[in-house]
Amino acid sequence: MKKAGFIIVAITWALLINATMDFPPWGDSSSPASRHVSPRYIEKSIEETHVPNVVTSVLADYRGFDTMFETTVIFGAGVVCFFLLRKFKTPPPKHTLFRHKLTGITLRIAGDKIPEEKLEEFERIDSLWVPFDLILKTVCRILIPFIQLFALYVVAHGHHSPGGGFQGGVILGASFILLAISHDMRTELSRIKEKIHALLCPVGVLIYSGTGAICALLGLDFLNYGALSSILPIDPVEARSIGILIVEIGVAIAVMGTMIWIYNNLSSSGKYDEGL
Repeated sequence: MKKAGFIIVAITWALLINATMDFPPWGDSSSPASRHVSPRYIEKSIEETHVPNVVTSVLADYRGFDTMFETTVIFGAGVVCFFLLRKFKTPPPKHTLFRHKLTGITLRIAGDKIPEEKLEEFERIDSLWVPFDLILKTVCRILIPFIQLFALYVVAHGHHSPGGGFQGGVILGASFILLAISHDMRTELSRIKEKIHALLCPVGVLIYSGTGAICALLGLDFLNYGALSSILPIDPVEARSIGILIVEIGVAIAVMGTMIWIYNNLSSSGKYDEGL
């Protein structure tokens, strides 16, 4: 089976490499894309979408179908990691480790319970090698809200400067992953539970595709955001700009949820304990 898989991969690789021979030379100004497609986007972007950032208008408007399916692929990656790695039933530990919140001293206790008078001083951990650093934890706790605020700025300002849903979603997801790395996975899961970040993935895709469906129901093509002008007090060009912002928000939600979902499953081998 492994040999057959290797042969299939090798043949596919060879076909893809052979297909690149038909590509125009890198940076060729006379290629069809440079002569027809790119100038059209550059010259008409602001006029048709009110979006100064041409990259955003291309990704979310002119080739919105492509970006929608890219978001779906990201969601699919999270689903695959979940089904391959998630473990719902794990045997109860014979011993449980608890760490003092201030000093880092660890206690090994039979079972999984600690005396009630010690609950405020100790936190449960899963392995001796998990580092403890009060300065690191404190600095990360202070930085994370600012990272998340910057992520929201990147999403909202993607129309006018480098940024957008993918970049903002990655930064948002990274902020929660930083919390899990600097503290532990239980702390991260107390902020955003597994069911919530798993639900955010399809919700983001639904926002994107749902916006296109609304456009179709309003009488125009799927993902033709100009249709939103019939339900919003704005002209069709401005409606395209608003539509781009809506789908960028959907992309950010899907990317954030999928990043956290994949990290939690990979770092904890699907057990959702302390992780890395």
